[in-house]
Amino acid sequence: MDAGAEEDQHRNPFLNASATRLQFRSEVSKACWDDKLGMGEIIEKKGGIWTSTGVTRCSGKLYCTIEEIIFYMERGALVLLDTDGDALDLKYTYTELAERGYGCNLKSLEVYRHLKSLGYIIRRHGVPWTMKREKSCSSESDRSLISGMDDENVRVMEEMIRKIEINGQKLDFDVYLPNSHFRKTSPGDPYFILSIISGKPPSSREVKELEDICKGVPLKFCHVDHGRVSIFSFEKSNLETLP
Repeated sequence: MDAGAEEDQHRNPFLNASATRLQFRSEVSKACWDDKLGMGEIIEKKGGIWTSTGVTRCSGKLYCTIEEIIFYMERGALVLLDTDGDALDLKYTYTELAERGYGCNLKSLEVYRHLKSLGYIIRRHGVPWTMKREKSCSSESDRSLISGMDDENVRVMEEMIRKIEINGQKLDFDVYLPNSHFRKTSPGDPYFILSIISGKPPSSREVKELEDICKGVPLKFCHVDHGRVSIFSFEKSNLETLP
C-alpha cells in the first residue's frame, strides 16, 4: 500500500472493507447531494427501498441522510450526483462523513449498516418520516415547531432534537421490525430506541432519564468495537439476601 492509500485508509477505515462488499443491481436510484442540508435529494426512485427509507420534507421532496446514502451506494442501489450532475464515488461520501459528519459518525454508520442488513427499518431518532403529524418520542412542542418550516429550518430543528443529551448519552436511532406493509404516514411506535455508547456505560439514573424520554418505547444500548456491534439493555433486579 502506497503512502497516499495508507493515509486514506487511516482517515476512512471503511474504504477497503466496503469496497469488497460493493454490489451491483439492475434497479438503481439517483440522488443529488445538497451540501447545505447535508442530505441527498432523491431525484430518481427505483425499486421498493424508498417505502421505508428517507424522509419527505415540507417541499414534498424525498431526502436521505449520509448513512442511508452510503448503505445503498455500497450495495449498488444508488448513484449520488453533485450539483453538476456528475457521479460521486464512495470515497467522497466516506471523506464527507469523516470530515463533516452531517449528524453521523463512523460508529453510527456501523450500527445503521448492521441493523439495516438484518432487515430492520431504521431512522434517526426524533426525525419524522414525513411532515404529517405522527406519534413519536419527540415532544408535542418539538413537532409543532417542526410543522410549517422550510427544509433548511426543519434540518436545524431536527439536529437540535437529536443533540439532547443526558451527560453525553443521547438517543440515536428509532428501530422498527421488518415489515413489508410499512407506511411512513402511519409507522406506529418503534420496536425499540437505540442509544450508542461512546464512553463509559450510563449510570442507572441516566438510564432512567433516557427511558423517560422514550415514553414507554423500549430503550436499548449499543457498543461498537472494531466493527463488532453489540446491542443490549439494562434491567433492574433485586438480589435476595443470603443467610
